[in-house]
Amino acid sequence: MRTNKETIIGATLVAFAAALWGMDGIVLTPKLYNLNIWFVVFILHALPFLIMNVFLFKRYKYFKYLNRVEVISLFLVALFGGAIGTWAIVKALFLVNFKSLSIVVLLQKLQPVFAIALAHFFLKEPLKRYFLYWASLALIAGYFLTFGWQLPHLQHDKNTILAAFFAILAAFSFGASTVFSKKVLHKLDFITATFFRYATTTLLTLIIVIATGHFFDFKSMTPLNWLIVVIIALTSGSVAIFIYYYGLKKINAMLATIMELFFPITAILLDYFVNHHQLSLIQWISAAVMIYAIIKINQKS
Repeated sequence: MRTNKETIIGATLVAFAAALWGMDGIVLTPKLYNLNIWFVVFILHALPFLIMNVFLFKRYKYFKYLNRVEVISLFLVALFGGAIGTWAIVKALFLVNFKSLSIVVLLQKLQPVFAIALAHFFLKEPLKRYFLYWASLALIAGYFLTFGWQLPHLQHDKNTILAAFFAILAAFSFGASTVFSKKVLHKLDFITATFFRYATTTLLTLIIVIATGHFFDFKSMTPLNWLIVVIIALTSGSVAIFIYYYGLKKINAMLATIMELFFPITAILLDYFVNHHQLSLIQWISAAVMIYAIIKINQKS
């Protein structure tokens, strides 16, 4: 039975990790806009992976215990959760050019909708009661969050439309990663699985940056770029993931879902104070409806 102290510690850690992710999307990653996106994805995985090797190098031995299905699942986790998901959210953040960053971050919160739907199709997990109702409401709210009452104009709102698409693609990719990780986590503990995920994503993106001729973009990195990358590696990167899951062990899923609200709350506040961007009334209402729908989706039937 969890003690009150454990619950408080767990909730605080989950909230702290969520706040770090909110800070990343608003303050940190957009500062890398001068770099190639695939190179950004590569460096954001390569540096944390190198740091992990100092502490987790003995974990390599566990790879031999994985069967073929588990190795394929690990590859898919790295492909969707690491490469495609990260590329899509960075692309979305770069497209809005420091405008509407909080909207991009909030749209990423649609991840549970895709995770539960994909788990139903691939893992045959039963859908929760009223899932389609709350999922539809979350997606509709996501539309009004992005465009308000206005109909999107293909020319004027081109970047906003593309940014919304890539943010939702990121949510889909992270949701797919959650589903495929279930095939791996019954064999590996989370720390080892995360280590292998970063290793695989680093290898995948290394191949991509070499193939596209961006491997030598290191020379284009400014001192500020290096500082941001190091800060991400030590905060919102792999460190935040470990903090999040350590805290998650101490609290139930519903409390974790509530504590995760520090992710959009932090994003909205920082977008206002740092970038001076404020949501309109309809966007505030839409954000509240979307988050409420996500909470209902995460509740047990």
